[in-house]
Amino acid sequence: MFNALVVEKDEDGKTHAAVKELEIKDLPEGEVLVSVEYSTLNYKDGLCVGPGGGLVRNYPHVPGIDFAGTVEDSSDPRYKAGDKVVLTGWRVGEAHWGGYSQKARVKADWLVPLPNGLTTRQAMAVGTAGFTAMIAILALEDHGLTHEKGEVLVTGASGGVGSVATSILANCGYQVAGVTGRPETADYLRDLGASRIVDRADVAEVTKRPLESETWAGCIDAVGGPMLARVLGQMKYGGSVAAVGLAGGADLPAKVIPFLLRGVNLLGIDSVLYPTEKRKTAWERIASDLPMDKLETMIVPATLSDLPKLGADILQGQVRGRVVVDVNA
Repeated sequence: MFNALVVEKDEDGKTHAAVKELEIKDLPEGEVLVSVEYSTLNYKDGLCVGPGGGLVRNYPHVPGIDFAGTVEDSSDPRYKAGDKVVLTGWRVGEAHWGGYSQKARVKADWLVPLPNGLTTRQAMAVGTAGFTAMIAILALEDHGLTHEKGEVLVTGASGGVGSVATSILANCGYQVAGVTGRPETADYLRDLGASRIVDRADVAEVTKRPLESETWAGCIDAVGGPMLARVLGQMKYGGSVAAVGLAGGADLPAKVIPFLLRGVNLLGIDSVLYPTEKRKTAWERIASDLPMDKLETMIVPATLSDLPKLGADILQGQVRGRVVVDVNA
């Protein structure tokens, strides 16, 4: 028997989440059985845990789109008992049972070996949010971002993606401007390496001017909506924006002029189906470029029983940094 956070739906269509005991036979099919050590909390997890079930289609369900742990049993030759592994994406925690459990059984293709230099706890402090931040940085660099070109803007900087992005960029020598609507997070962002704090109000509203002064060499945008539209008009010639989220809305009230007159690139970042070999590269970069002391300052510890409340909090933008869930606590 082992513990898991199970979401169930009652006859009235309402969902509720509680920690319950399960057996190995309850787990879905897969080639690899993992003894989970840590998971984390992302916006998608909040949708799955909270009332209404969000992205969940079949009940009962075990959420948790990320986990890290030790292989217990494997029918796939790539993994053996005792291997340390990490999983993010592949709709685990949405369509397939996830990491809010002391045991998980998944397809071998979904796993990545834990990089040298990272613990399972640190990997979950990174999680999907940090992994997304890393592939966004890789995309910006692939499109020509260098230190010499100027400042990189990070919107939603105190959130999960923004926190890790700010820390990695600063550690790699970039000048980082962090956007936040919460003044109390300014010192936190400076500690992560932000050289400038930008008030959200300064970039939140759409301007009638399609182009403004060339300000940013690159941008990692977790907000979308009017803020993304505004930032596109502030990009330097040939600059790129990596779009990773839509906390500010899915509509993009923008003009095409920044793309035509300044050669601006809008790069869509998807971490769910990101190719396995590229995943390994991204995780290796995380292990080498993310300062572990900075990562530690982002961590908010939690247990399985804390998740229903934390899931509601993250949907309201009330979670700072990275929640790390010790599933065995």
